Amino acid sequence: MYTVVSRFGKVSNMKNLKGNIIWGMLLLGWILMLSIEGSRHLFIEVTEAHPYVGGFVKFSILATMGDILGARIMNGSWKLPQGMIAKACVWGILGIMITLVFSVYVAGAAAVQSAGKLPFAGSRLALAFFASTIMNLTFGPMLYIYHKFGDLFIDMSIEKRRGNLPEGITVVGMVSRVDWLSMVGFSWLKTCLFVWIPAHTLVFMLPEQFRVLASAFLSILLGIIVAIAKKEKKPSANEQTA
Repeated sequence: MYTVVSRFGKVSNMKNLKGNIIWGMLLLGWILMLSIEGSRHLFIEVTEAHPYVGGFVKFSILATMGDILGARIMNGSWKLPQGMIAKACVWGILGIMITLVFSVYVAGAAAVQSAGKLPFAGSRLALAFFASTIMNLTFGPMLYIYHKFGDLFIDMSIEKRRGNLPEGITVVGMVSRVDWLSMVGFSWLKTCLFVWIPAHTLVFMLPEQFRVLASAFLSILLGIIVAIAKKEKKPSANEQTA
């Protein structure tokens, strides 16, 4: 019995090590691409020529990497999420939206400053802070909703295809599956205010061609934050048997 458990543990550790290496190599590939001058200029040239396609690709890959890493942290092992390709497309669509709203909020905040309705006109830091704050207080909460319902639709579609959802996919069914206490208390009131406002302030301080990419890298941070929050909330074995 001990031998079987020992072998299982070794196999599990090898899989985790392999997953660590693959994930790390993917991240290193992005870093190298941005570090090498030729590939960096080519990447910027292509994404500037096709900004929405670029936004889709950046978020579909990097945010999915964040989700996978988050699952690794929460479960202790590497496991690809069900419907991963479809969920990557959801992230890609959000990347298109983010590509658009970044320009809208920065230009809007600058226009309001010029009109004298916000202070410190001409200050790069103030513009970045105002754009980030307004975006995360308005678009930020809705982005969480779009993402949550997109993932729920995919999960429920898989359940329906397997015959585990006889009532079908309904708005009521999706709404009932959302942990609204966590959505409002953690995602909106904590992460939007105390993580994303300062983080996106730094993002908006960057040159425009790097902002969407930097935000996509931040989605890896989102995966880590969500995983840690879920892990802390998850009842321990003692609590489950109490």
